[in-house]
Amino acid sequence: MNALASARLIVVKVGSALVAEEHTGEVDRPWLAAFAKDARRLMARGQRLILVSSGAVALGRRRLDLGDRTLTLTEKQAAAAAGQSLLMAAWQEAMAPVPVAQLLITAHDTEARRRFLNARATLGALMELGAVPIVNENDTVATEELRYGDNDRLAARVAQMAGADLLVLLSDVDGLYTADPRRFPDARRVDRVDTITAEIEAMAGGANLARRVGSGGMVTKLAAARIAAAAGCATLIALGRREAPLSAVEDGAGSTIFPPHSTPAAAYKAWIAGSLAPHGVLVVDDGAAKAIRSGKSLLAAGVESAQGRFGKGDAVVVQDASGCEIGRGLARYDAADARRIVGLRSEAIEVLLGEAGGPLIHADDLALAPSRE
Repeated sequence: MNALASARLIVVKVGSALVAEEHTGEVDRPWLAAFAKDARRLMARGQRLILVSSGAVALGRRRLDLGDRTLTLTEKQAAAAAGQSLLMAAWQEAMAPVPVAQLLITAHDTEARRRFLNARATLGALMELGAVPIVNENDTVATEELRYGDNDRLAARVAQMAGADLLVLLSDVDGLYTADPRRFPDARRVDRVDTITAEIEAMAGGANLARRVGSGGMVTKLAAARIAAAAGCATLIALGRREAPLSAVEDGAGSTIFPPHSTPAAAYKAWIAGSLAPHGVLVVDDGAAKAIRSGKSLLAAGVESAQGRFGKGDAVVVQDASGCEIGRGLARYDAADARRIVGLRSEAIEVLLGEAGGPLIHADDLALAPSRE
């Protein structure tokens, strides 16, 4: 089955060259309208969508009359600030009646665990409410030392954060070629890349800087595909400069697919199990241990003690009464509240804390330890 048709959650990266008209520097409204119709078609059949959209600097450049010259970092930040409102207004107009929501992210937001989890929760809540998140790098505050600089890699991090099945990178070419097809007419498109080798990397050309919009190129798209694959997400590079690029791919238009190395859920749990230092221990009774091993969430009623100093979103070890590690997960309460609700049922937690009593660790955020049997 086509990867686009079967994906549950899709992140689409839309570059500046698609958002801004080449000659005027204004919003390309006809393209956005056609793309939005294509996007709403996917949503109508039950698929969720996140858009990572460039274009703020390109649109702000015209608003501030900065011409076509190379901009300093300060000028880029000013252009981003001036153009972001134009970008969001254009997306809201195009996607209507579907609501859109703006998320401006820096590299720190995707690398710092608590910011990562907060952004993940916000993305999930927006999609639950039927909105389409529109993500862009927060160029107004990002520095050269701590920024992505291109939205290909940002889109891959967003796909990882959201647990997406598919990342679509809309490009000025219809996939990865053995050489730059604009310079070498005999270059061949590579339809599928299972592993990004040195040979594959050598095929990537330079950035598309001819129009002075955008900052990526095939090199950054391969970097994005590598990030996404490790997160259990497939990547599709497809031609964006057509009215309905998503429909075109489903109808058989040429593209390059990079299959994932695992599933998003498995990659996320591997991150919890192997990449996060635990800050505490939750000791559980036999009933809770059995429930966890069967894939259930950890409820406070089955917890006997909460040890250590941990905050909401920190990793903690889950042990049975004998001290055997059952797994590791992300706590949904800080240590102080966890100790207050140990042994309590959900209705008692709501009375005590004044909020709905959810699990101490949700099953989605719990990675089981290997069985010792």
